[in-house]
Amino acid sequence: MIVDALLKKYPIISDQVTVRELRVLLYELEKQLQAGKAQNIVELGCYVGTTSLFVSRLLNAYHFTGAFHVYDSFAGLPPKTVQDNSVAGDQFVAGALHAPRKVFVENFKKAGVRPPVIHKAWFSELNVNDIPENVSFAFFDGDYYESVKDSFRVVTPRLTPNAVVVVDDYASEALPGAAQATNEWATAHGLRVQSQASLGIIRLSDK
Repeated sequence: MIVDALLKKYPIISDQVTVRELRVLLYELEKQLQAGKAQNIVELGCYVGTTSLFVSRLLNAYHFTGAFHVYDSFAGLPPKTVQDNSVAGDQFVAGALHAPRKVFVENFKKAGVRPPVIHKAWFSELNVNDIPENVSFAFFDGDYYESVKDSFRVVTPRLTPNAVVVVDDYASEALPGAAQATNEWATAHGLRVQSQASLGIIRLSDK
């Protein structure tokens, strides 16, 4: 698997993702690439670009010709709602994890990797027209209930029949809203969520 070689060769540039989580995420994407099912790819919540860099490297290794779009406020976390309340997550407050867009771009320059298409916006401000058509792989890293719910809202109409959606913090005690939003969407669409590491994985082909 190319994923293993990439994880050995390149560093993780933030403490918000582990090697195990990255491996799970990238394996799911690599399976799509190997099966020839990858069309367009989106990542909602990209922070400083750790996962975006590894996704881009994997896409380059497979000579991917589709589009890769990333979305972030680049202003840190929004306020919590009641669904996000957890004593374990008291450190997550409005404005936390702030990383300007220029930091994201600079990290790609340092790595010598062409950046994806970047959208600066709160997820609540996005609409379907901001998302490319034929999304075959989506990664949601919105942390909070409303952010993950908004991610599903705008991306769902663009998903291909064989798409895979991966949600970060699905099994996180500190961020319970992510799992609640994911489970609500999966139940409404007759799909199941598989949990690996802290991630929730939904395969539309399982329907």
